[in-house]
Amino acid sequence: MKRSRHEIFSKILKICINGASKTRIVYQANLNFRTVNPYLQTLIKNNLLEASQEDHVLYKTTKEGVDLQETISQVNDVLFQN
Repeated sequence: MKRSRHEIFSKILKICINGASKTRIVYQANLNFRTVNPYLQTLIKNNLLEASQEDHVLYKTTKEGVDLQETISQVNDVLFQN
């Protein structure tokens, strides 16, 4: 089944809570390097994710991103209780 955009955004935010490389995001979110870029750009543009340049680029979820990810999880819990 195809995932919705909000599911992918939520997954990326969750992966990046403690910081993650693009490679880690691609593998854990089950994306590819071409499709991950628009998601990362959108999250950065909306101040939900920040990119830091050290040895390599590391993506980290901002406080606003953590709050959004938790809200999405709560909504999913209510809607999809099994």
